[in-house]
Amino acid sequence: MKITELTTQRVDLPLPSPLRTSIHEIKSVSCLLVTLTSDEGITGEGYAFCFGREKLIAIEAMVTALKPHIIGADPFMTEAIWSGILKAMNFFGQGGALVLAMTPLDVACWDMVGKTLGQPLYRIFGGHRTSVPVYASGGLWLSSDLDGLQREAKAFMAAGFKAMKVRLGNLPVAANVARVEAIRDVVGPDFALMADANQGLTTPDAIRLGRALEPHGLVWFEEPIPTWDYAGQAEIAAALDTPLATGETEWIRYGIRNMLEKRAADILMPDLQRMGGYTEFRKVIGQMAAADVPFAPHIFTEHSLHLVASAAGGIYAEHMPWFEGLFNEAMPIEADGTIRVPDRPGVGFTFDRDRIEAHTF
Repeated sequence: MKITELTTQRVDLPLPSPLRTSIHEIKSVSCLLVTLTSDEGITGEGYAFCFGREKLIAIEAMVTALKPHIIGADPFMTEAIWSGILKAMNFFGQGGALVLAMTPLDVACWDMVGKTLGQPLYRIFGGHRTSVPVYASGGLWLSSDLDGLQREAKAFMAAGFKAMKVRLGNLPVAANVARVEAIRDVVGPDFALMADANQGLTTPDAIRLGRALEPHGLVWFEEPIPTWDYAGQAEIAAALDTPLATGETEWIRYGIRNMLEKRAADILMPDLQRMGGYTEFRKVIGQMAAADVPFAPHIFTEHSLHLVASAAGGIYAEHMPWFEGLFNEAMPIEADGTIRVPDRPGVGFTFDRDRIEAHTF
């Protein structure tokens, strides 16, 4: 089997309402859809993501630059393709637009592999579970006041979620604690609740806030400081009883290795896009397993399900609805707060071309 065609499509999906974190004001998400076709008529689909149409054009240019490494390749040779691109494009480094452009190509190759074998990817990767615990992440933003947080928390519970995440920020400690307390009043003391500060704090402020939050029994305290501050993260992790979760902005296995060596997190959150796809993420799963550090991948729920389902160390998938508009297939929440991993071959989710057309640019 050989890859004979690569096509791209730029899409900008508007969010239902603007949202705010410590570092972002977000109105839409931009995606580059990539489709590979083989000489046997098998297709594979993947996408790259960023905030902003202009930035997506840069990623598309990099995907086009990688075309000579894809056309004529055997999609089953994922390791050869991935490592070959990284070596050939060494001038660009081991992160940024290069790795973001590698992701949809790698995912599309694996999608082709699964479709050819007639198996879902989590089984090909080595299945560990058929249903994945998820936490609601598409709400409870800084743009919501206390009443809004409570309304959203009730809605998440009504939708079947058994876990959810609230955003905190560069606010007085009492104001951040009040946000957690408002949700606890709705969900109760035993509900799985996470908090994410989106890199908005300093190390001393993060320790003060983390200690103030400890009576509220958080599953984790996420990304309180800039991700490159390994020493600060290690200090926070050592100071708190609440597990520290971070790692979503690290690039490929070397970034994750640095975090493990520095003991910068109790729970790691690798990002499929910044890992460059499944091929590299599966290496990272081995790194984390060797260090006995659990993981919960960053967003991209439809594609990340296979990673959590294929690894004993995977504890949650992040349920982010941003990308639901790309796909024909839905992700229903089961009564126990999990998503059943689709048994459809490959990734198990296909682009809804008719719905996407309205958002193409």
